[in-house]
Amino acid sequence: MNTGIRIKLSLMMFLEFFIWGGWFVTLGTFLGNNLGADGGQIGQAYSTQSWGAIIAPFIIGLIADRFFNAEKILGVLHLLGVGLMYMMSTSGDFSNFYPLVLGYMIIYMPTLALVNSVAFKQMTDPTKEFAHVRLWGTVGWIAAGLAISFAFKWDSTAGIESGMLSNTFLMTAIASAILGFLSFTLPATPPQSKESKSVSDILGLDALKLLADRNFFIFFLSSILICIPLAFYYAQANPFLVESKISNPTGLMTIGQVSEVLMMLLLPFFFKKFGFKMTLLFGMLAWVLRYFLFAYGGGTGSGFFMVLMGIALHGICYDFFFVSGQIYTDSKAGEKIKSAAQGLITLATYGLGMYVGFYITGMITDANLLTDGATHNWNNVWTFPALFAAGVMVFFFIFFKNEEIEYKE
Repeated sequence: MNTGIRIKLSLMMFLEFFIWGGWFVTLGTFLGNNLGADGGQIGQAYSTQSWGAIIAPFIIGLIADRFFNAEKILGVLHLLGVGLMYMMSTSGDFSNFYPLVLGYMIIYMPTLALVNSVAFKQMTDPTKEFAHVRLWGTVGWIAAGLAISFAFKWDSTAGIESGMLSNTFLMTAIASAILGFLSFTLPATPPQSKESKSVSDILGLDALKLLADRNFFIFFLSSILICIPLAFYYAQANPFLVESKISNPTGLMTIGQVSEVLMMLLLPFFFKKFGFKMTLLFGMLAWVLRYFLFAYGGGTGSGFFMVLMGIALHGICYDFFFVSGQIYTDSKAGEKIKSAAQGLITLATYGLGMYVGFYITGMITDANLLTDGATHNWNNVWTFPALFAAGVMVFFFIFFKNEEIEYKE
């Protein structure tokens, strides 16, 4: 892969995740303050990610893999996103906003697979080259958060009160336009196959036979359940920081992405030394600690540092569980159903698990709205996912029998 192509692919990844991080992190704060949405409506808006994850395989399996170049579909989808993002920025109430965000997530989620397809097509050794390109996606997410908090101050108290958070959608629209046009200059990634695919192939249902393996079934169920507390972080972390009067909340949340990069470097050592089961258990324990830190932190002083520690645990929370889980799934599935198995896990977690999680998040948040109608009992809100994650951890510890799994780069 020559330097020019590497730069283009890196820019593609940067913009792809700049776009996602540029509005998704602050969505809950925007909906609550600009549109007067309650917790249930915020959870409903975030659950559009799950619908996108469920529908995305059909777009990729029925269209991208059979008829059109991946880079061209990527360009068209992001250009469509420009219009939806602009309309979201001008939406005046939740009833008008929801169909727009639903439509956007249905066209955005397939692009996550498309950028990977475009990148892999150009690589002679993906195991060594992909990580260097994908890293720019994390940099893009971090850059979006820093821009919102430190460059534009849209998530400051004054910015929120003046409605400036709607500018995040305009920023994302501009980035979408750039990536949309850039996509048509990317190296050609033609259709992988002209053969028709069944619904079973698209959804990875061939991998369901793996559930006959007791250990894989326990892992599969635990993966779905742990996504319920994960949904609390996505939907309520930013509103929690804003309500706690913590400055530059979106920028501070990028500490989680920095942690993710650092923990990815530590993961191979931990995985090889302690094994798969202990690695996943540490990942679950990190969720428990994070939410208890949130429950008893907030504001200034020691509470502020507790919140920072909770954010910094993101790397362990995500890498130790989800990346290790991908490695485990890869090891359990044979070559024939390897892709189907990964697709099934993605559908179960980001589809089913997150959907249920966002629904419960809305219920718990609304149940802890204080009498002033504007603030919440965050101790109660965060205690629920902490205890739930602890329950999943105990379930996994008791029923999953340790087995040797080789770490694959």
